[in-house]
Amino acid sequence: MKLKRIHHAAIICSNYSLSKRFYTEILGLSVVGEHYRAVRDSYKLDLALPDGSQLELFSFPNPPKRLSHPEASGLRHLAFEVDDVGAWKTKLESLGVAVEAVRLDEVTKRKFVFFADPDGLPLELYESSATMFI
Repeated sequence: MKLKRIHHAAIICSNYSLSKRFYTEILGLSVVGEHYRAVRDSYKLDLALPDGSQLELFSFPNPPKRLSHPEASGLRHLAFEVDDVGAWKTKLESLGVAVEAVRLDEVTKRKFVFFADPDGLPLELYESSATMFI
């Protein structure tokens, strides 16, 4: 018996409509389902990546802020694999998203870059194959 893969990661946002727009329109994730849970005054948005893995986006009234950035115990960041980090950096910046400088992983020699979602959650784009670092 063994674990097969990550099925989903859950994110709690402070502004549901802003985060929904960010993850669907800017990052291009597909909506699988959207539910309003009146008892909790909470939305749950299921989002899919092309490989079938998912993100769950939750809204709750007055969620606490992230305590530190990003070196707190627990989840450090989410990383998404892409074909071209540079093209994604350009796209994100054209949409008003602040993106750090592209870096090169010393071990794999692959490009990666960090940016944040509307609540400051650190997100990473990691290139799927080694290419020339510019």
